[in-house]
Amino acid sequence: MTALLETRGLKAFYGDFQALFGVDISVAKGETIAIIGANGAGKTTLMRAISGVLASDPDAILCRGKPIGALAAPDILAHGIAMVPEGRRLFPSLTVEENLLIGAYNRRGCGTWTLEGVYELFPVLRERRSNPATALSGGQQQMVAIGRALMSNPELLLCDEISLGLAPVVVRDIYAAFPRIRASGASIVIVEQDIGQALKVASRVYCMMEGRITLFGRSEELSRDQIHAAYFGAERHELH
Repeated sequence: MTALLETRGLKAFYGDFQALFGVDISVAKGETIAIIGANGAGKTTLMRAISGVLASDPDAILCRGKPIGALAAPDILAHGIAMVPEGRRLFPSLTVEENLLIGAYNRRGCGTWTLEGVYELFPVLRERRSNPATALSGGQQQMVAIGRALMSNPELLLCDEISLGLAPVVVRDIYAAFPRIRASGASIVIVEQDIGQALKVASRVYCMMEGRITLFGRSEELSRDQIHAAYFGAERHELH
């Protein structure tokens, strides 16, 4: 079966500095995968490449088998791939609702995710809809960022470090929304430093170190020792 998204030997550069070295991942339709790794492992760079923020070779990224690696970010969004960026990146001059509506600018068809759908997913945003988005708590801002991405009706949602800096109870509330997001038909890629959280929500996990995949397999098959070795340096592992 053709993967919804696949990278093949993906490389990425910041000027002369190479940040990714031949990364291979795949995401099936309806699947949730997690990308884990320490700071500087290349996780955010991978998300930036997939979302079109960083240019790559055309055939290094495939969406439904078609090369999209050379496309710009707006064209990637039009292919049904939306990103919740690290740090949320909300528009401070706009209200919560205006930030959400911006996500519908390049909307794909009549899917699940309308304003009403987002407000049902995160009821607190309905209460704060007229507030400046950046006046909200960190957790509520993260809900706005997720809602904004959902407003495009994505087939693939990229979530980059959505739990970073948030209290555990807030992280729990945010992750509680993921079953409904999956039920809408969206596949999800989660970038996480919280290994326990990643293993709970993802069917498969990829571990990165220094721009390379050092471990991958099904969540229930990975041991803490294997993950520790993949974080800090050991030979490449693969589990099926």
